[in-house]
Amino acid sequence: MSLGRVTVTAVRNLHPVTLTPSPRINILYGANGSGKTSLLEAIYLLGLARSFRSQRLSPVIQHEQPTCTVFGQVQGGDDGRVCNLGVARNRLGELQIRIDGQNVRSTAQLAEALPLQLINPDSFRLLEGAPKVRRQFLDWGVFHVEPRFLPAWQRLQTALRQRNSWLRHGRIDAVSQAAWDRELCLASEEIDSYRRSYIQALKPVFESVLRELVELDGLTLSYYRGWDRERSLGEVLAASLPRDQQLGHTQAGPQRADLRLRLAAHNAADLLSRGQQKLVVCALKIAQGHLVDRARRGQCIYLVDDLPSELDEQHRRALCRLLEELNCQVFITCVDLEALREGWRTDTPVALFHVEQGRITQTHDRE
Repeated sequence: MSLGRVTVTAVRNLHPVTLTPSPRINILYGANGSGKTSLLEAIYLLGLARSFRSQRLSPVIQHEQPTCTVFGQVQGGDDGRVCNLGVARNRLGELQIRIDGQNVRSTAQLAEALPLQLINPDSFRLLEGAPKVRRQFLDWGVFHVEPRFLPAWQRLQTALRQRNSWLRHGRIDAVSQAAWDRELCLASEEIDSYRRSYIQALKPVFESVLRELVELDGLTLSYYRGWDRERSLGEVLAASLPRDQQLGHTQAGPQRADLRLRLAAHNAADLLSRGQQKLVVCALKIAQGHLVDRARRGQCIYLVDDLPSELDEQHRRALCRLLEELNCQVFITCVDLEALREGWRTDTPVALFHVEQGRITQTHDRE
């Protein structure tokens, strides 16, 4: 799977542009502030209908423009099918999504059509941040390999909203309360089974990829499901009911799940250098790419912002080699082109794009 063409209009400082990227490696180089990351942001917008740089839309839309738009032509995997995507967002927060000329309402359809993996300076939050960040990482992978996950997750959200509303306001009869608790437990057990199966598949791939990047003896990846593994969720909910009522929300369940990376019995983020943290995060995301490829026979697209930072030449080359071996489309930004120009196999298509003051110019292809 790859973007065969992408058109960007009114995204940050970028001039209107239509690019025909390489199906493999695309390197965007230029000075800081030139617009390199804005192109990655535009592609991210096309795949998820939101930005990875700002929760607010107004900074994403170019000054004095009412709307930003991104169109993309997605070349399919083995079947070769072409899918046309379009996303428009305006300053009022209104969103329009079109897939093959049809208006759609669900961003999940976008994510399924254009699976994206982002590696950027904020990726450190996967190790350092709150459990929510790691749950999002986990569920991104489960969503793409397990078709039954999304309906179960939607059932869970509905049941949680009902239970939390009752905990805050107490306006539900005992029969309805029991029914919603049962629905919450059923959806939770289903989601937990999908997550556990996914982690079981992810761990050996992650460990293999990590060994290619860095030696970190004793680093372990484990999964906490969000409640006591020795008891059923129903038992836990019953025992914690007084506390849940006091707090006004449900404390136990898959909404509290977490991934734990530990080194020598400590939180790995507390012991690893910034460069090591970046390599661990990259290994996790590359491992996810392998699992998506196995499940869908179509690779996800990688957006890698400022790849050379925090890495010496040895680790930079190792990371490039692993990205290359995924046999997928990659967009990489850097300031110094020389840091990334070499190191690719001679038969790997590499496209170079110079970005200067919002203008993007293709400067070289290596076929």
